[in-house]
Order: sequence, then C-alpha cells, then structure tokens
Amino acid sequence: DADQEGFLRSETTLVQTMGRAARNVAGEVVLYADDVTDSMQSAIDETQRRREIQAEYNAEHGFEPRTIEKDVGETNLPGSKTDTGGTADLEPDDADAAEELIDDLENRMNEAAENLEFELAADIRDRIRELRQEFDIAGEDGVPPEEGVPPEAEF
Repeated sequence: DADQEGFLRSETTLVQTMGRAARNVAGEVVLYADDVTDSMQSAIDETQRRREIQAEYNAEHGFEPRTIEKDVGETNLPGSKTDTGGTADLEPDDADAAEELIDDLENRMNEAAENLEFELAADIRDRIRELRQEFDIAGEDGVPPEEGVPPEAEF
C-alpha cells in the first residue's frame, strides 16, 4: 500500500523505512503499489542519491559494506530502559540451567516489549527459541520448536 498517500507513506517515512533495509548488505525494499506516487518517486530518488554518495565515499576510503552483527540483547540505543544484564550471552550447561535462563529471558523480553523496545524483544525471543531447540525444551504450548521453521513462518 505504498501508493496510499498519508503521513505513514510520506517521502520522509519511506526514506526512513528504506534506510532500515540498507543496514543489511542484502536488504531489499519492496513497495507494493498500483501507481508510483510523488512521495514514492521522491523517496526512491533520494535513496538513490544517498547510495551514490555512499558508494563514492566507500570507494575513496577503501570501505567494503557489511552487515552489522550484534549479540542478542546487545543494545546501544540511547534511553534503553531494558537491562538484559548480559543474560542473553550466557551458555547454560544443561537443560535445567537453560530453563532458568529461558524464564529470565522471557521476563526481560516482556519488559522490553512493555518499554516499546520491540527489536530487543525480538532478539531475546530468538535467543529463547535457540535455547529451546538446543536443549529440546517445550514452549508454553508444550511443543518444542521444530527444526527448520523460521520464526517469521509462525503465526
């Protein structure tokens, strides 16, 4: 619905959305629309202009773009209210320790969501899934996560 004019589809908002995808080397932006609006065209033009400037700068200074890799729960956001206390980095030795860690991470995930820190909450959720898979621990529904099912495939 990128062709629906409004404050959520303004040039500024579209440029911000496109910029988030640019954080990943393989990031792509797909705009679904029947017609290209002025806001869409302006955002596309501005994004292309910025990409050209960045490519020139990278070439001049020998930089090669790469995706940022951060540990789960690592947040450098100013004003972050959620403290993971490094628990997301812990590696439990057995299933009992993993269950304790999962309980703690679930509390911190809920706290992050309450603080509207959804990216952090999603990172913690993914770490919980990894632990459940690694130690074959069932979730709230009593079923352990299936191998090969990406988190975004769940509804």
